[in-house]
Amino acid sequence: MELRDRITQALKQAMKDKDAARLATLRLISAAIKDQEIAGRGVDGAPCVGDPEIMAILAKMTKQRNESARAYEEGGRLDLAERELSEITVIEEFLPRQLDDDEVAAAIDKAISDVGATTIRDMGKIMGKLKERHAGQMDFGTVGPQVKDRLAS
Repeated sequence: MELRDRITQALKQAMKDKDAARLATLRLISAAIKDQEIAGRGVDGAPCVGDPEIMAILAKMTKQRNESARAYEEGGRLDLAERELSEITVIEEFLPRQLDDDEVAAAIDKAISDVGATTIRDMGKIMGKLKERHAGQMDFGTVGPQVKDRLAS
C-alpha cells in the first residue's frame, strides 16, 4: 500500500475512534503533504509527491518535534514536551524502522567501499549513496560527523 493511502486510512480510523490527539497529528501530516504538492506543481499540474518525498516530509516533522520537545523540557514545559513526543510516535508509524548504531556504522562502511572514498572530498558521494539507500532510516545530521571521522582516520 502506498504511504499516502496508509496515512489516509489512519486518518479515517482516527475519526471513527474519536482519537483527537492522533487525528490532529494525522491532519498535520496530510496538510504538510498537500503543501508540498502545491509548492511542487509543475506546468502540467500533476502531483509530484511520491513515497520518497513523503518520507522526507515525515523525517523533517520528526526532527522539528524532537527539537521542540527538547526546548520545552529545558523551559520546564513538560506538558508541551509530552505532546510533541506523542506526535513523534504517530509520525514514526509511517517511517521505516530506524537503523541502530551498528547498522549505521555498517552502512557507512559499505557506502565508503562502494564509492571508493579515500578523502574528505568524497563525503558528498558517500552521503548521496546513504540517502539513496537508507532514506528515512537514519538521522543524516548525526551520520555526517561519523562519515568525516571515518575518512579522517
